[in-house]
Amino acid sequence: MKIAMISAHASPLTEHRPGGAGGGHNVHVAELARELGRHGHHVTVYTRCDSPESHDRVRLAAGVSVEHVPAGPPRPLATDDLLAHTPEFGRHLARQWNNSRPDIIHAHHWTSGLAALAGAHGLGIPVVQTYHTLGITEPRHKKNHQATDTDLAPRIRLERAIGRTADAVIATCSQQAAELRRMGISRLPITTVPYGVDITTFTPKGPTYPRSTAPRLLMLSHLTENNGVDTAIEALAWVPGAELVIAGGPPLEDLDADPQVHRLQLLAKQADVINRVIFLGRVTHHNVPKLLRSADLVLTLQRHQPSATVSLEAMACRIPVVATAVGCHLDTIHDNMTGIHVSPGNPHKLAQQLRRLLADPTHRSAMSIAGLDRARSRYPWQRIAQETTTTYQRITEPATELSDALRSAPAGT
Repeated sequence: MKIAMISAHASPLTEHRPGGAGGGHNVHVAELARELGRHGHHVTVYTRCDSPESHDRVRLAAGVSVEHVPAGPPRPLATDDLLAHTPEFGRHLARQWNNSRPDIIHAHHWTSGLAALAGAHGLGIPVVQTYHTLGITEPRHKKNHQATDTDLAPRIRLERAIGRTADAVIATCSQQAAELRRMGISRLPITTVPYGVDITTFTPKGPTYPRSTAPRLLMLSHLTENNGVDTAIEALAWVPGAELVIAGGPPLEDLDADPQVHRLQLLAKQADVINRVIFLGRVTHHNVPKLLRSADLVLTLQRHQPSATVSLEAMACRIPVVATAVGCHLDTIHDNMTGIHVSPGNPHKLAQQLRRLLADPTHRSAMSIAGLDRARSRYPWQRIAQETTTTYQRITEPATELSDALRSAPAGT
């Protein structure tokens, strides 16, 4: 199958780093494309050119290439600024697909969906949409948000139109599927296919980051308030003897000048835990497995979680996860079996759970074993690619499915 993937603002060539550009989105696109390539498909990922030094076309893996689309200035842009360049992106896609037609188009994020539908217009090529995040959930989950329902109304209208126009919609978790239905998008084309994890890279055995003898709590996260780092620092005051290691934000050499780091350091001083909070800055993807293996518990405390990437990577390294009971965490983590659910923004309740788990190594061990089994059985990229391919086939081979059904039907029906 010839597959066109659109990822306008998150290049699969960007190295995934906690707190860095792209987050789980670019990892998802890169790993899904690689796995589809391993299955014998031919994948082209179209992403916006954000550097004058970018090559027009780059090989990502066997059967997979990345094409840089000239749309807007060749420099990084905020996601909201991409909308003005979407028509140009769409016109480029239309020219490409008129010359070399794909069998299926898979758009990632709503801006990519607009470009994909524009490029496919009149060509009769099926379009699959994965949103990753939804405008309708943005203000609901933010502690101190500037975006209002009015600010996000145009995005929400466009997301609804994309979902009603696309041939199929893939949600990343069951909660997102329910949100899409509440938006008025039909139940029929919505399939839930989660994020995956590389179970060959993220394993229990392997090198481990240096650590002290103190119980280690680990967060890999952006440093904004809505990602729960504040909650973890406040909770640490009621977890005596433990250390909190935070990976994310700017590179290590730029930490002192970062306003978010300064804000969190001030909070740690006020909570009298500054000597037990360690900021690592941005960590390369290569070092993430080593860092995860060094932890006693991994915390993922976002108020809204469209991606369970960090949780899955921790589970695959056999490290128990304490996560907010939101978004993808509701599917990924079975409470008290493969991890622990907590309410967002409640440091007292979080501290209670952390003290309980750190004092009970048997329970931690049982959860880590169950989490590893779940990561390996439900979330390897091979299975995620198979489920995605099933969605592709459902909308590209309807005639075949109908003829098979007719042949298998009893005589006289």
